[in-house]
Amino acid sequence: MSAKAANTENQTGFLARIKRYFRDMRGELKKVVWPDKKQVLNNTGIVILVLIISAAIICGFDFVISWLVSLFFMGA
Repeated sequence: MSAKAANTENQTGFLARIKRYFRDMRGELKKVVWPDKKQVLNNTGIVILVLIISAAIICGFDFVISWLVSLFFMGA
């Protein structure tokens, strides 16, 4: 087998693997159960609520720690 024939066979195998990958990916995406609009809006609301609560907690900690640090350096 010549080097050119081996190279052509290797490229064909490579292209076949790429085609198989995309065919398999498409098949898997058909199996996905996509959420409906109501579920997406509900989950989005929950994420935004948790984000706001987390931001408030971090802001509170930041305020308290800044206050304690300012008391420490003002008292020194």
